[in-house]
Amino acid sequence: MPPIETGSTLLIVWAVIGYLLGSIPFGLLLTRAMNLGNLREIGSGNIGATNVLRTGSKGAAAATLLLDGGKGALAALLARYLTGEDAAQLAGVMAFFGHCYPVWLKFKGGKGVATFLGLLLALAWPVGVACCLTWLVAAALKRMSSFAAITAAALSSIWAFVLGRPDAFLLCVILTLMIYWRHRDNIARIKAGTEPRIGQK
Repeated sequence: MPPIETGSTLLIVWAVIGYLLGSIPFGLLLTRAMNLGNLREIGSGNIGATNVLRTGSKGAAAATLLLDGGKGALAALLARYLTGEDAAQLAGVMAFFGHCYPVWLKFKGGKGVATFLGLLLALAWPVGVACCLTWLVAAALKRMSSFAAITAAALSSIWAFVLGRPDAFLLCVILTLMIYWRHRDNIARIKAGTEPRIGQK
């Protein structure tokens, strides 16, 4: 992790900003705006892009993916530009946390994959690109978004070292643990052979 050079008060401010940005439920907002139904009653009920795809709208799913990734990147980049690397990593983690546990939805949010990839692309783009490619390869092999997510997360800390970003190692470990926690039900279904495939309604 980077050296802690920012004062505690300013770090708290960035943590709150990151959380609030991350907690914007773009998937839910887009499906309502496009009259695609109540996302909470579709598929897994999740607010992420994979579940939005189950509405049948690829456009809405793509927009959700970009916006969920973008909010993580925005939180990290704003904090880096205005304060420093320590604030950027904290804001990024809190954006991820905000997506998973948004106050507006009684702390029942998404699983954070797009936000995870977005903030890694912003903070350490080679690591982010490697994780995106890992996700694509794993998804192509298994046709399971959850399998691709946990694979990309598991390799993220390794990519951080291999690609010369050891300062991002702890960040990747924290995000990986959170992604595995958020995907614990998916992992159980993968083991049982009942996990839905990408695009399956």
